[in-house]
Amino acid sequence: MISIIREQDPEAVRTFLAALPDWFGIPSANEHYVRAAGEKESYLARVDGAVVGAALVDRHFPQTGEIHLIAVLPEHHGGGVGSALLEAIEEDLRGDGAQLLEVKTVGESFEDPGYAATRAFYAARGFLPLEEMTDYDWDGPTLIMVKLLSPS
Repeated sequence: MISIIREQDPEAVRTFLAALPDWFGIPSANEHYVRAAGEKESYLARVDGAVVGAALVDRHFPQTGEIHLIAVLPEHHGGGVGSALLEAIEEDLRGDGAQLLEVKTVGESFEDPGYAATRAFYAARGFLPLEEMTDYDWDGPTLIMVKLLSPS
């Protein structure tokens, strides 16, 4: 059974990122995420008591939220952990009156099977592509995806 708790755990995030080098292979970016795990709204996913996933959320405005990070240990990919994290985020945002959720990921014009799976994950959960831009925070394309949050 998957349980989601609200708790900051930078070292758990460090562990997840190290286990996902195909997605998180830039050491300076990883350190940014580890620092952010001690500052941002944080969610941890547990299976049988072990932490297997984490999510970080930014709240730039009361009406919106942004997924800063979702990371799930590879052996738990496809097991509902990412979906459970996303559902907890959406529930909290709706409860606070937010109406829109955003996520940035690698754009489609950068061919990579891992990021294709990431985009498919978000699309299957109601996210729509909004804009793809280059030179946002790396040399390749960044895709902004958004999801309208229905009232709770």
